Amino acid sequence: MNEEVRQAGPRAGRDEGGPRKRARDEDPQQADRDRADEAVRAAGREAGQAERPHDVVLFGATGFVGALTAEYLAANAPAGCRWALAGRDLAKLERLRDRLTALLPAAGDVPLIQADASDPAAVRELAASTRVLATTVGPYVLYGGGIVAACAASGTDYVDLTGEPEFVDRTYVLHDARARETGARLVHACGFDSVPADLGTYFTVAQLPRDVPIRVDGFMRSNALFSGGTLASALTAMGRAPQTLAAARERRLHEHRLPGRRVRGPVGVPRYSRETGTWALPLPTLDPRIVTRSAAALDRYGPDFRYRHYASVKHLPFAVGGTAAVGAAVALAQLPPARQWLMDRWEPGRGPDAERRARSWFTVRFVGEGGGRRVLTEVSGGDPGYGETAKMLAESALCLALDPLPQRAGQLTTAVAMGDSLLDRLQKAGIRFRVASAR
Repeated sequence: MNEEVRQAGPRAGRDEGGPRKRARDEDPQQADRDRADEAVRAAGREAGQAERPHDVVLFGATGFVGALTAEYLAANAPAGCRWALAGRDLAKLERLRDRLTALLPAAGDVPLIQADASDPAAVRELAASTRVLATTVGPYVLYGGGIVAACAASGTDYVDLTGEPEFVDRTYVLHDARARETGARLVHACGFDSVPADLGTYFTVAQLPRDVPIRVDGFMRSNALFSGGTLASALTAMGRAPQTLAAARERRLHEHRLPGRRVRGPVGVPRYSRETGTWALPLPTLDPRIVTRSAAALDRYGPDFRYRHYASVKHLPFAVGGTAAVGAAVALAQLPPARQWLMDRWEPGRGPDAERRARSWFTVRFVGEGGGRRVLTEVSGGDPGYGETAKMLAESALCLALDPLPQRAGQLTTAVAMGDSLLDRLQKAGIRFRVASAR
């Protein structure tokens, strides 16, 4: 598949082409009027949010990743940040708060909110109570629609951990326009899907010349295990191939072509990468879609941008075996009984223990080229699926709630919504972004 991104602007960053941009080009005063309108919307949004009782609410707090995110917030939310825990089971929330309080006594004051994702009224009330709603309730295509709709309608910033392309595309079609009206920022994939790829590419592009064609390849390695919730989301997405394709087609009908720019995310071919010393296997996850949407919204990625995404494997037999295993999983996911059998092997709420997570790591290396310059950069950290994902989600929520950010709204990526601010937060939190070499 060679996915070419066709849209940027109000839908992705409020600064691309389309009728409004053409109006600005023909009438310079239109730009001033647009900026004034944006300022009015932003002021109204901030005024409305100032009256809300919470800055950040974590929904799905008692799940495996949710509990790790709650622990991170308890230890790292700054003084004065008003955060709360939400979920459908009040007793589980109380037990979680007790556990947090044993580690950090101040957590005893964290409010608890009972809400069920299947209760529209409760979800609307939850969204209206906070400036930012962070949700770990997945699979998102099954349980996330009402939550993101409530945030778009109430002007509430939204972050999640989805890796499901169908959910992201349906959210764009159904809620992007409303979110732009209310000022809500809808930011998906704020964990290992897809922060390392998105911000790693953003960091790499910053090392290259401006206004030139840019090529970036990302190579991902990790030794981590996954939880039952992650498996359920992955298998659900694999088993919905027709729905995923339909959602992508519908999204393309709503997107505009980039004026004078080209952005592509082709699936590469298996190959040996001399740059990384590993076998590179195409990795058609959500990550390259997120990267190319950042590129479509930000002119800094140049007039002609291409990104390819790979799994990086040291030894050829493991590469072959891994490819076969993924193919088998995709095939089994098409059969509901087989899909359910796989989910039952590792039920939601379970995941690797603390000792195993402590031994886990990830590295994503990027090879970037443009304007005669070539750079090799790297993003790395600890356990990607849980420890670092909890960190990424929590810091994304805190960034939206507390940091001065560009006045953008609608469905956005981490690079477009938060960019340097989130990059700085993650570096301070221990995730490493570095330039390995340049010439």
